[in-house]
Amino acid sequence: MITGELKNKIDRIWETFWTGGITNPLEVIEQFTYLLFIKGLDDTETTKESDASLLGVPFEGIFPSDQQHLRWSKFKNMEATKMYQIVLNEVFPFIKNLHQDGDSAYAKYMGDAIFKIPTPQMLSKIVDGIHSIHVENRDAKGDLYEYLLSKVATAGTNGQFRTPRHIIKMMVHLMKPSPSDVIVDPAMGSAGFLVEAQEYLRKNHADLFLHGGLKEHFNNKMFYGFDMDRTMLRIGAMNMLLHGVDNPNISYKDSLSEQNIDKEKYTLVLANPPFKGSLDYDSVSGDILKIAKTKKTELLFLSLILRSLKIGGRSATIVPDGVLFGSSKAHKAIRKEIVENNKLEAVISMPSGVFKPYAGVSTAILIFTKTGAGGTDKVWFYDMKADGYSLDDKRQAIEENDIPNILERFNHLDGEVDRKRTEQSFFVNFEEIQENDYDLSINKYKEIVYEEIEYPHPDEILLKIRELEMEISAGIEELAEMIEG
Repeated sequence: MITGELKNKIDRIWETFWTGGITNPLEVIEQFTYLLFIKGLDDTETTKESDASLLGVPFEGIFPSDQQHLRWSKFKNMEATKMYQIVLNEVFPFIKNLHQDGDSAYAKYMGDAIFKIPTPQMLSKIVDGIHSIHVENRDAKGDLYEYLLSKVATAGTNGQFRTPRHIIKMMVHLMKPSPSDVIVDPAMGSAGFLVEAQEYLRKNHADLFLHGGLKEHFNNKMFYGFDMDRTMLRIGAMNMLLHGVDNPNISYKDSLSEQNIDKEKYTLVLANPPFKGSLDYDSVSGDILKIAKTKKTELLFLSLILRSLKIGGRSATIVPDGVLFGSSKAHKAIRKEIVENNKLEAVISMPSGVFKPYAGVSTAILIFTKTGAGGTDKVWFYDMKADGYSLDDKRQAIEENDIPNILERFNHLDGEVDRKRTEQSFFVNFEEIQENDYDLSINKYKEIVYEEIEYPHPDEILLKIRELEMEISAGIEELAEMIEG
């Protein structure tokens, strides 16, 4: 966990960016990241130099002998104007030209990076602040980056918003990624799902790093993420790099377009696709429209996920509530495809405040497996009422939290069979869902028990009102006597 002292240091650096005119939180994170990376290069170089000296072996670093002044440890003590010129004209071009094979996530991430810190004094202050931050290991770097990204969540609307980390973590723990999985987020943003998936694997399958093939798979072939915002691609790629994934497959791609030809490629999808309304048919890949001809992105992404998954592949995807009960042909078609031709396992209904302050839309998590041949027997429904935070714009931590209960019940579905429709979770049979036009809203099946409230007889209420009136009159008279006396 990130400490209060470290938070304060990051907040002070953030304030320096803000007062210096860089107020877009995504831009702040980008510029912050570049400098963190420059410092990290020098830290790594210093460690390797020490190891080589200790072992008495020659050392050839990434900084040539005539460019040692580009190292963080060299320029950080320079006078502000000189430091600024070196960082702007030499250090930044140097790091942009690293890994010029063009295939690495680093090369893609740095491709069109721009150094935006406007003044020497501002750079000097930020460099001093970053130098005081000590994050020696991967976990600490990851926590630092998560805290930076949380600033996007509190900075108002920027066109993008993060899926809350605790919701991401819940979804990953529901799906339990395995060392052989090939994982994709087709609308990755800052790569939160991919970061959490790799974290889960490190904690639950640490032995994968002892197996050459699995380690190579983890670093190079396990994680895929696509987005159409180059800023988010850079942030997402660096997020993965800081969390220790050497070469994630992160790239610019409109997942719904003809340029995306992925078919039966992935074994796990973790996603919160955009609910931005509608697209032109012409811009959407033809075979995605086969299941449901629609312009609605939330439906198109479900079609895409089904196409992208291998047989036996699984998906946990956040959808707006309208997907669950919409009455259009397209809504019914996509629900029918998932329920009848594949295996829908769970619908977890979330309260409308989960995505505040960005949006108040009610959402749900659909968990399904691609079979291509049916298999839905009964579907598990859960009515989440609290996620550990207040459901208003402030989203402050509270005690009420259904997430542990959701994980516990989902991992022991045998114990759910006899639950009644009045409880927080229960099963609904395939036939009943089929009879209801594949409606997947929990309210369609949940039974609400109304408690009968007995009110006093009107005569009794009237008597109490008269008694109160008499008490008030007596009080007024007593007060009048006190004033006159």
